[in-house]
Amino acid sequence: LCVFSSLQLVSLLLIGIAAWGIGFGLISSFKVVGVVIAVGVFLFFIALVGLIGAVKHHQVLLFFYMIILLLVFIVQFSVSCACLALNEEQQSELLEVGWTNTNSARSDIERNLNCCGFRVFYSNGTCAADCLRTLHCRPCAPIMEEYAGMVLRFVGGIGLFFSFTEILGVWLTYRYRNQKDPRANPSAFI
Repeated sequence: LCVFSSLQLVSLLLIGIAAWGIGFGLISSFKVVGVVIAVGVFLFFIALVGLIGAVKHHQVLLFFYMIILLLVFIVQFSVSCACLALNEEQQSELLEVGWTNTNSARSDIERNLNCCGFRVFYSNGTCAADCLRTLHCRPCAPIMEEYAGMVLRFVGGIGLFFSFTEILGVWLTYRYRNQKDPRANPSAFI
């Protein structure tokens, strides 16, 4: 039951962080928040399926819980390793691609980090930062690169930790899935 609780904790954290980001105005992209909340709800639903399967000794629910948790482990482990393996050049390239492809994220970054432009500051008036009034803005790339390295290490480490709790859940589910219900009739077959 401990593994189910950790999965529920992760799902509630995802939902809470997305709501916090919207509440404080850090994120204005509803697509990003919607995806994070959807992943949180999906993980909560999977944890609930595992919990009900464990309490009811329902082998089919536990089997599907085990398979889905294994798939979640593979995806989460892969993403965590990728976050930890990115070097500074790759991070910079990814940040530049994200900068050029999204307008809403660009304005959020400029507003929250108080910077204008990616590598060079242009005073063209489209910047959302407060520093544009004084025309003493820094480019966003160095600030973003500093934060990106720190965030990628943090997210990769947390994801790696929780991926190992998920593989523990897969192993425990596999190990105890075929046990008899102690409240059931002892002469009945599983």
